[in-house]
Amino acid sequence: MKGTNYVIKPNIPYRIASLLVAILFLGINHSFAGNTGDGHPDSAILPVKSRNLLKEAGYQQSAIDKKIAQTYDQLFHGPNRIYFEVGDSMAYISDLKNHDVRTEGMSYGMMIAVQLNKKDVFDRIWRFSKYYLQHQSGPRKGYFAWSFNPKTMKRNSEGSASDGELYYVTTLLFASNRWGNDTGINYYAEARKILDAMWQKDGTGNIYHLINVKHKLISFVPEGGGYRWTDPSYNVPAFFEVWAHYAHDGHEQFYRDCADSARVFLHRACNPKTGLNADYTNFDGTPHSTPWMPAAFRYDSWRVPMNIAMDYVWFGKDKKWQEAYAEKFQNFLRSRGINSFKDQFNPDGSKPEYILPAGGFQKLRHSLGLVATAATASLITVNEDKNSLDFVRALWNAKLEPYSDGYFDPYYDGLMYLFSLMHLSGEYRIITPQTANQ
Repeated sequence: MKGTNYVIKPNIPYRIASLLVAILFLGINHSFAGNTGDGHPDSAILPVKSRNLLKEAGYQQSAIDKKIAQTYDQLFHGPNRIYFEVGDSMAYISDLKNHDVRTEGMSYGMMIAVQLNKKDVFDRIWRFSKYYLQHQSGPRKGYFAWSFNPKTMKRNSEGSASDGELYYVTTLLFASNRWGNDTGINYYAEARKILDAMWQKDGTGNIYHLINVKHKLISFVPEGGGYRWTDPSYNVPAFFEVWAHYAHDGHEQFYRDCADSARVFLHRACNPKTGLNADYTNFDGTPHSTPWMPAAFRYDSWRVPMNIAMDYVWFGKDKKWQEAYAEKFQNFLRSRGINSFKDQFNPDGSKPEYILPAGGFQKLRHSLGLVATAATASLITVNEDKNSLDFVRALWNAKLEPYSDGYFDPYYDGLMYLFSLMHLSGEYRIITPQTANQ
């Protein structure tokens, strides 16, 4: 429902030197302090040495930097921008085709800004989010209204989408690590405000924890029936690991457990032959249909390979399964034509009977967003394996521009495209206090 046509959700909605030597000896280039891939981490994350897969594919660093800068400029400053400033201190990201502001896009904009060191942009988006979207009282206090109308400046829905809060907390923790908390916004305090509010939700007013505490899996929405099922693309193990390291709210083990639960869940949710998953699932991984669409691999699902690649690079706790997943997922898409695979499937790879519309079009297409996230799965391959560079080159050659029929989505296609360029260039990282102001 995130990159789709407009639908209102119901309101259910460590010593360091010796460790470095050990890491170099072992040849590990994407681990964290104390972790061998099997146990829990120590208290501090080491900066991740990410692969620059675009450079490995033969592209010059100057060209890589230029492409990222141009894409950022296109999304934030160009004629088809999705970023709009409001007054002297605020800004929002808009899903243009659906004519709204979503916590998904707002928190994505903040992640881009903190990763690329765009403090003013980050601060503007956060101020707008806090002022217009965050509930300051009532059962939903601390949570955010997921959809907002920038024309009327009113909320389309009071309910929350759990991925928005997931990204808000993570980006605020990263901002705290990067810029500190004494430059106008106490980022850590704002992250804690969301987390502390989350831990107070007990079902009063039909509002719950963002994470289903029984299953230790993130809910689709922390409200009503939506608390009892999930969206696989909301299950981002790497972010829960970050919370365990940097939230310091006394729930560190719970967050580590959530990361582990998310990994096990993804094993269940992804088809063993194709690697595809349904947009929405039950906590056991089985597809979950909704009144607005039958279960299938659609727009939300595109984010899953990118999330799995991020967890592989940042923490490497589930390498064997993730490597097998990436191979089968890319092989499936490759079998459908590297330059022609479509963007919606049943998990078994067949064509779905119902095609979810987007932007006034109801058709299958070779979407840039899926081209982009499929390319990030190439980060999961071993260093000597060049087989999946075809996806990387396909992404490099792709353009963020209107399709032949006039359909254009700079919001969802654009954000997935920029995220993927950042991942593949090593510019999407764990931001640690040790790397502050770098």
